[in-house]
Parts: sequence; C-alpha cells; structure tokens
Amino acid sequence: MVCRFFYTRLKSFVLLIHSCKCDLTVCRKVPFGRPVYWTSLLLLHEVACPASTRQSRVMSCEKGDGDPMEDPLFILESGEVYRNPTEVKMSQIVMPCHANHCGELSVGQLLKWMDSTACLSAERHAGSPCITASVDDIHFEHTIGVGQVVNIKAKVNRAFTSSMEVGITVNCEDLFSSCQWNVCNAFATFVARRTEEGKVQLKQVIPRTQTEQMEYSIAAERRRMRLTHAEIITDLLSSNTAQLGECQEYQGAVSAERTRVESVELVLPPHANHQVSTFGGQIMAWMENVATIAACRLCNAHPTLRTIDMFHFRGPSHIGDRLVLKAIVNNAFKHSMEVGVCAEAYQGAGALRHINSAFMTFEVLDKDRKPRTLPRIRPEPVDGKRRYQEAIARKKIRLDRKYIISCKQTEVPLSVPWDISNQMYLSYNNVSALKIMAARSNWMLSSEKNKVSLYTLEENQILCFKVETHVTVPAEQAFHLLSDLRRRHEWDRHYQKCDVIIQADEDDTIYRVATPCVSKGGKGQDFILLASRRKPCDSRDPYLIALRSVTLPTHPATEDYTRGEVLCAGFSIWEESNAVTKISYYNQATPGVLPYISNDIAGLSSSFYGTFHSCNKYLEENRDSLAVLPPSDL
Repeated sequence: MVCRFFYTRLKSFVLLIHSCKCDLTVCRKVPFGRPVYWTSLLLLHEVACPASTRQSRVMSCEKGDGDPMEDPLFILESGEVYRNPTEVKMSQIVMPCHANHCGELSVGQLLKWMDSTACLSAERHAGSPCITASVDDIHFEHTIGVGQVVNIKAKVNRAFTSSMEVGITVNCEDLFSSCQWNVCNAFATFVARRTEEGKVQLKQVIPRTQTEQMEYSIAAERRRMRLTHAEIITDLLSSNTAQLGECQEYQGAVSAERTRVESVELVLPPHANHQVSTFGGQIMAWMENVATIAACRLCNAHPTLRTIDMFHFRGPSHIGDRLVLKAIVNNAFKHSMEVGVCAEAYQGAGALRHINSAFMTFEVLDKDRKPRTLPRIRPEPVDGKRRYQEAIARKKIRLDRKYIISCKQTEVPLSVPWDISNQMYLSYNNVSALKIMAARSNWMLSSEKNKVSLYTLEENQILCFKVETHVTVPAEQAFHLLSDLRRRHEWDRHYQKCDVIIQADEDDTIYRVATPCVSKGGKGQDFILLASRRKPCDSRDPYLIALRSVTLPTHPATEDYTRGEVLCAGFSIWEESNAVTKISYYNQATPGVLPYISNDIAGLSSSFYGTFHSCNKYLEENRDSLAVLPPSDL
C-alpha cells in the first residue's frame, strides 16, 4: 500500500517538475450507387431487427478515451494528409440477402468481404496477383443487423520475402444512431503468386506513423508465432490429451453423429477470383455454413459464431473442382461448443485433396444476449473420443491466448502463470509489449549526463521510463552480453544474484533475480522473469531483450524476500554503424520497480548514469567474449 501511494504521488510530482521546465516540445472516392430510399430502409431495419436487439447493439457501442497509439493527422511536405498507400476500404449496407433468418449478417458473407478487401490491399502493395495463405485467430465481438453498415479497412503491415501480413479491422455503423463499434480484428498472410520467372520478391513496407511502426515491428513476432504454431499446437495437444484420461459420460448427452454434416459444392466462375482460383473467402463462407448447421443440430437453436482458430490453406482449388465440406461438433462445454470443419477438393475421378481445416467456437444466446447452457455431447468411438479430448486441450489453449494476448496492456496482470502450453503466447506478449512501448514517440527528457539520457512517459495512469546511451561495441555482441542476465550483476548493482530456472527454448529463458533492499532494515526483493530475446528480421529491426514477470508453482514467494513484479521491461539495441550501437532500456514502472528509479525520475539523483556508465564499460571490456545461455539446471 505504501508503494502504491508513493507511486501515485510520484507521478504527480514528475508532472509538476515537467510543467516548471522550459518547453521541450520536439520540434475513395466512394462511388455513389442508386438512390437509397431511407424510409424503406428504416422500415426494413425495424422489421429485421427487434427493438431489444437494436438496443443491445447500440448499448454495446463503447466510447472510451481513444487509443493512445492512434496517430494525429500526418501532413506530407506537399501539404496533403498522409494515407497509407496500401490501405483499402470497403463499406457495405447489410441487406436481407446477406443475412440469416435472425436478421443478422452471415459470418460467411463477412469473411468474403474481409478476404476481398485484404486481397486488394496485398495486391496494391505487390503489384501482382496474390493468394490467401493463412488467417490468424478471429474473435467476433458483436453481431451485425440488417440495415447497418459494415466498414472494413485493410492495409499491409509488413512484407517479407514473398509473403506479407495484412491487418484487417471491421466495425459496424448504425445509421440511425450514429453509433459505431468494433466487430473484429484479423491478420491475414498473403503470398504473391509465382510468375514464369519464379517467386515474386516483394518490396519493403516503409512505416511512416507511430501506429504503422508499431504494427511493422510486431508483425515480425506474429510471423515467428505462425511458423511454429502448427508444430507447437500438435505437441501441446499430445501432452494435454494424455493427461485427460477417459471421456466423461453425461446423462442425456447428444450423440456427436447426429451433428455430422457433409455437403458438396461445385466451383463455378462466380466463386473464383480474377486468377481463376477458388476465392479464399468463398471457401471460408462454405466452411462456416456447414459448421453452423452442425452447431444448430446440437442445440436446436440458432448458434452465434464467436471464434475461428488460426488456419492455413493447404492447397489451391480451381473452377470445376468439387469441394467436399464436412463438419461435426467435437465437444460441447457449458456455454460454448467447438465444431471441426474440413474442406477437400477433387476433379472427376481424381483423388481428394486437402484444402483447409478449421475449428470454430459457437455460442447460443438467449433473449438477453447471454450465452445459454448447452447440452453435452457423446463422442463417437476412437476418432470421436480423440477429437473430444483435443477440443478440451484447445479450449485451454484458447483461454491462455485470450487471457494473455487479447487483453489490453492496461488489463494484463503483472504476473501470469507460466507453463509449456502458454509459452508461445507469453513470449509473444512479452516481445510485443516492449515493441509497443518502444514505438511511443512522446517521451519527455527528464535528465541527461555525459550522453546518458533518462526519459519519462505517462499515459492512461501508466508511468514508463527509458534510458538511452551509445556504445562502441557491435550490436550483435551487445545483444549477446545483455541477454545473459546471469552476468548483469557485473554492471548493475540492483542485481544481486540471477539464476536460470527454465530454458524454455533457444530464445526464451526464465530467471530468478534477487535484488538488495532499497531502505535500511527492509527485505530484498526477488523476481521471476521471463526473458525473450529476438534477433532482427532485417535492417529495420533492432535486437530485442524483453522481460516480464511470471509465476511458477516451483518457486513461490519466500519469507526472506518480498516478491516483486515487472509488467514490461527490456532492451532495444540498434546498430547505427559498424562501430556504434544505440542501447535503449525501457521499463513500465510498477510498485516493485519504482523504489530503484524514483529519485532519478524526480531529479533528486543520477544513479541511472552510474549504472549505464558501468554497462558501457562492461560491454567494451567483453566485446570479444561470447555469451551463451546454458541449459536449465532443473
């Protein structure tokens, strides 16, 4: 309580100091179609969307203080307002032909619009035809009613060698209340179609704004997660299902066989894109259709799609293909169910080709838009039981993902329990949080001494600080030396002792760090830290060492130390030349960290200079040594 009180008072004091200092301010066309008869549209809206439904949708329109990362208008030298050159927008009024019998926009139709918009953005950047390779997890926050407007925006966040990440945002607009709300966000990977000369080499994306820089930076970490996703998920399913044992029997359970759906579609020219391949959005829409039928057969009610897990297109499909779509409810939980869907293609007497598989999570909402309790499922023998158990494991993985990744940074708890099943998401959150902090542009210089600078930043009641310096050591060598926390005590007096607890993988390590007491007569602090280090993907990326607190059941708090917590900290290491490296240390202040830096932030001390002067000396003395992370002692 004392630390939290001190934390609040200190932030006010820092703002007062800064207010007394001198000013440090650093220096589609939308084609109109046929006239819309608003009276008829309003009547259509009233009939299709009951008042209670419309009211719940409007009430869900959240008007916060805005995203702190949202950029102000960026004015070019020509005087024009900057707009991302890859940005594509689509706006559609939801008509009855787009909706289901409940007057809600079909998710399949929404997926087609999203894929189309994203593809146009990718092709605008590539300058050549592109195909959908994969789509990350999508969580649908709200449904959309007839008469409302769907606004979709897509832009290329980053291009790699021949693939690129396209970010997609979808919001809904109620024309009769001027209310807008977010529906979903998604990230899709597109690949430039091969030409006769071979693979298309994509040009690099040049981020111009703070938000673009953040998305560009985090895209590399998302790509890393995608490349290992399938293998990691397979390992997690194997380990988790082995611990589940036999399937639990429920009285009155519905047979899974009853929910099985099989449907065939003939790919015709309207289903193909301008490359004569089956439109990826169309395949997703067909898959959503059979999944909805399977979910409906379980509950005898209209289900609402909430989540689609990350999926990859395994192969192409073309005009003339017969697409066989199969769906079945794998498992039903208290308020949700998982439906597995598979799409295969064949031509004539040819063999079946696997096109895509996906897992979709459905809910059934009552009249108050709350999830209803669902009947349980009785799985089929052998494969059915395997799918049943794997669905339980995937549910845990989804909870980890939602708990760790989907939360806003202000909602993430200081320490998250670590285990092998959430390692991938914790590492992603660890690195992306540091990249978001580093992308901030409104840092204020607090003090400077001998080219070591201390900056502060306060946003949304969160205080962050940054220490910046330059060293004459190659960036890669500085990265190797600083990423080994066991040697940090050689230059940082706040690190008394540091031991490796778990070597999760080559780039992720869990340490226990012991620090001395700041005040006389008190106890020292200890921290359980996940350290995630990342090498740059290209010259526009820094070396990164990200730190955050985790909890381990094998290492609870002890009486000898006060358990401290770190929400986000770490190093960003930029190679400015062959001989000069810029090192920036970031930390999002918490009550456990503030005592070590509070005097420096308030201008009452410059101990940060001594610490980073020692860091410079340590790096220069060890510029020819090699730091290697050891295996875990456990």
